[in-house]
Amino acid sequence: MSRKGFAVRSALLVGLVTITLAGPVLAQQQTNAGLGSAWPTDTQDVSRMPGYHVYTWMKSGVKYIQVNDYSGNVLVAVATAEGVFLPLPMGSDAKNLRTPEDASPDSTTGAAVYQDDSVQVTAAPQSDGAMIFLAAPTCTNPIECSVHINGN
Repeated sequence: MSRKGFAVRSALLVGLVTITLAGPVLAQQQTNAGLGSAWPTDTQDVSRMPGYHVYTWMKSGVKYIQVNDYSGNVLVAVATAEGVFLPLPMGSDAKNLRTPEDASPDSTTGAAVYQDDSVQVTAAPQSDGAMIFLAAPTCTNPIECSVHINGN
C-alpha cells in the first residue's frame, strides 16, 4: 500500500470518527421550535397552572394550543378557529382531549391550564388516575355560549 493511499484512508477514518462524535452535539444545538416540541423556543409558556407548560401559535387564522407536563412531555394539542375545535393526534393524553364537537363531551370541572379571550383548556383528574382535558370557547354570555357549543 502506498503512503498516499494510507494517508487518504487515515484522513477519511478521522473525518468519519469526527462526524460520528459531533452528531449528537450538533443535534443538541439545533433549535427546539414548533408544535410537538418539548420546550419550544419560538413561543412563550402561557400556562395558568403550575405543573403544566402551555404553548400557542397562530398561523393563517388558526390557533394551535399544546399542553405539556412539567417534564416537557406533550400531553394534548388542539387547533381552533372561529369557534371550531380540532383535536390533534399528538401527545400521551390525546385520547383524553374533549371538544364541543365531540358527540357527548364530558363535562369537566377541572382547573384552567390555559385561557384567553376565545379559548379555555381545563384539566380534570379522574378517579382512575387519568386526566381529561377539555378545550372549549371562552364565553361570558350564556346565550351566545349555548349557540357556539350546540352549533346552532
